Amino acid sequence: MRAEHFFEMQRLRVQARQISPPTGADKAEKTHSGESFDRVLKKELEKTQNITFSKHARIRMSERNITLTDSHLNRLDEAVKKAGQKGVKDTLVLMDEMAFIVSVRNSTVVTALTGGDIKGNVFTQIDGAVIV
Repeated sequence: MRAEHFFEMQRLRVQARQISPPTGADKAEKTHSGESFDRVLKKELEKTQNITFSKHARIRMSERNITLTDSHLNRLDEAVKKAGQKGVKDTLVLMDEMAFIVSVRNSTVVTALTGGDIKGNVFTQIDGAVIV
């Protein structure tokens, strides 16, 4: 479960009075590092979020002989995180003669292109681009 979804569900429960809001003592509880538990949990969940590939993207990668190394995946994941920090919803990631359209909300690659397919192409329905 993603942190945003978890926190939204908790917020809705409080609004619906299914659970009582945390007391002042609960809010003050800190971890050994001094950060609130919610903040630490959110950071840890963000670390574990990895890029996924839609069925369409996997087919395109197979057709276009696109193979990604662990290094590529890490760079792609970092690019998506950067786009998310800027409020981008759908991004174009350009990396090593490859292009990926990624849904930032889902951390899901929607499609992939390489080499000659990139040149002269018009990328639509994106609101940001990251060049890695």
